[in-house]
Amino acid sequence: MAQIVVIGAGMGAMAAAARLAVAGHRVTVYERTDTYGGGVGRLTRAGFAFDTGPALLHLPAVYRDLFVKTGKESLEQSLGLVQVDPASRHLFPDGTDFTLPNASRAGVVAALDAAVGAGAGERWSELVNRAREVWDATRRPLLEEPLRAERAEALGRDPYPALPHRKGLFRRPVPVTLASVAERELTDPRLIALLESHALAYGLDPREAPGSATVLPYLEQTFGSWYVTGGMRGLADALYERCLARRVEFRFGSDVVGVVEKDGRAAGVRLADGSVAEADMVVAGVSPARLAAIAPGAAETAQAAPVPPGRFSVFLALSGARPEGTAHRTVVHGGDRAAELEAVFGAGAASAYRPTVTVLRPDDPATVPGDGHEAVTLTATVAPHGERADWRDERAVAAFAERVVESAKAAVPDLAERVLWREVRTPADTEAATGAEGGGVPAPVLAGARGAFLRPGNLTRLPGCYLVGGFAHPGGGLAHAGMSGAMVAGLVVSGADWRGSQ
Repeated sequence: MAQIVVIGAGMGAMAAAARLAVAGHRVTVYERTDTYGGGVGRLTRAGFAFDTGPALLHLPAVYRDLFVKTGKESLEQSLGLVQVDPASRHLFPDGTDFTLPNASRAGVVAALDAAVGAGAGERWSELVNRAREVWDATRRPLLEEPLRAERAEALGRDPYPALPHRKGLFRRPVPVTLASVAERELTDPRLIALLESHALAYGLDPREAPGSATVLPYLEQTFGSWYVTGGMRGLADALYERCLARRVEFRFGSDVVGVVEKDGRAAGVRLADGSVAEADMVVAGVSPARLAAIAPGAAETAQAAPVPPGRFSVFLALSGARPEGTAHRTVVHGGDRAAELEAVFGAGAASAYRPTVTVLRPDDPATVPGDGHEAVTLTATVAPHGERADWRDERAVAAFAERVVESAKAAVPDLAERVLWREVRTPADTEAATGAEGGGVPAPVLAGARGAFLRPGNLTRLPGCYLVGGFAHPGGGLAHAGMSGAMVAGLVVSGADWRGSQ
């Protein structure tokens, strides 16, 4: 039995803590804020409730496995988990409007043929079939095994299959980017926007992301989208309760300022109040930049990785009931793709475009004060807080919020007259709440691009110190955070040679 200190109470850190406690270790979590869950937050006001982080779950099997391995109650016994159907509605500037069913390949094909034109559904389906090859090739090395140096070269190659030459004798080179895949294989600008919107939602630039990013719509279309009754914060609540049931101790308001080293390995943490918590091992649920600051000997490199894009959200309390048949999620696509991508990922001005906006309208009485009300969340991917975007500038924030709301009116035509009140959260708010630099939200890892979209491994350079969470392998997203917790627990329990669960 070892004494293990976990830095941070994010989802990946709590997933590791619960698994390590079940393995017989004494686990203490030190969290600088007064709560758990990291980016999985909740805003409540006047009987309304909103998710301030991720609002849908993909690959629920990750958390099903976690709850099975750490207690008697299953995931479904611990919270209300329902499939979102339809999966999404999509609105385009030219008036195109289609709704995609949840986890139905044939239904998606029919919807796209009807809205975009004959053959559109088949082109999309063929692309998703090729994305399945990406999933089959990368599922284990990317999502189930620790990242190892000997795998780096292979994972740097894009597994997205090249199309055969029209005569069937030769094969074209592997596509360089998701954008090139979209333009070559989908051709229609609406289908291109549909594909690229999946990347944008994760903060990935389709002009730079490898073709393997096609796995993102594949996962959603194959395994479905899921909602937790009362909001995604309920998943964090359930995981926290599972940790407590396994006798994990939490110390909130405890800021770790250093990792203690002894005899060349991690031996505890130093807190802001000057005290030291000794430990046999340390699990750090922090960004690599933060790890470099508190444990220089553990970081892979002193050079910080680029800060990923953040999220700009507008939370709307509306009068009037949610209309029957309303989609849970509607994506209102922006009108100028180039301007939006340049503003989010390049040097473009935030005032120069109308963003792609995701409109979330859950059919959930737990999120409203009573009948005759609706809680709606509007979200756009934006540049992180920092040199390119000052998200503390009140005028800039107000102006951008107006553009987000204006876009959302395509999905909620009577929006203006229904608003009771609204609140805005920017990447600057995310940075203040979670400590993530610039309020950036990490994306899942992807194969290809010579490893540019991989994350630091869970084993650090400092023996006894492990890295967990969205900024570590296998990257961001609720499911991936849960996977990182499983990987760290496997490495701690079985040693550095652990190759993943069979």
